[in-house]
Order: sequence, then structure tokens, then C-alpha cells
Amino acid sequence: MIDHVSIAVRNIKASGDYYETVLTPLGLLRLVDRETAIGFGKKYPEFWLNLRADMRIVEENPGNHICLRAPTNEAVMAFHDAAISHGGRCDGAPGLRQATMTKYFGAFIRDLDGNKIEVVYFPRKDGS
Repeated sequence: MIDHVSIAVRNIKASGDYYETVLTPLGLLRLVDRETAIGFGKKYPEFWLNLRADMRIVEENPGNHICLRAPTNEAVMAFHDAAISHGGRCDGAPGLRQATMTKYFGAFIRDLDGNKIEVVYFPRKDGS
């Protein structure tokens, strides 16, 4: 249903470097690098950063977030650790959570601009 998502950032270079580091555990690579936009993905840009130099930091509870899939629990933890160690902040430590229809392992962070990003791994029915 959704082909790609974009978030606004105040500093394209700093955010590009930040996301290049934190998206690596998810297998997302920096594929497009423009003056005012950077695209990350596996085969094509699925996650975009768009420069909005005059924007304010995202308010604490805007009512939205972006959720990205991780290949393993360890990738969720690596994403979270990288995000925090590179200037983001924790908005929900890695752990098991109950979703509407299933359990999942996930974590929430706020990036350099306050954007809320969730990363999830859905264990298979056999527990792996």
C-alpha cells in the first residue's frame, strides 16, 4: 500500500549522516543524495529526508510516527543503540510489546529533529 515515506529535517547533512548510521542494521542504504533530499532503501528509496531548514523541532506528541521493519531483535537493538549514541533520544526502549493483533519486538526513538521513529521485528510463529 505505501511506497515510500518522507520526513522533514533541519540539517540535511547531519540528518543524512545520522540516518546512514542508524538505518544500516535494518539493511537500508543511502541510495540518493541530493542537495535538499536523501533517499534510503534496499533497492529503491523507501525512506526520504527532505530539507526544511526553517522548521521547528517536532512537538513532543504530534500524533504520528514512522515504523520501519527490522530483520531480527538484534537489529532493533542495534538501531536503537546507534540512534541514541548519535544524538537521538529514547522514546521507548527495545522490548516485547503487544500490538493489536500480535506481539512484536520494537523500540521508539526521536531523531535529531524530534521525528518519532519506531522499529519492529515480528517473530515467526515458530518463535524465531
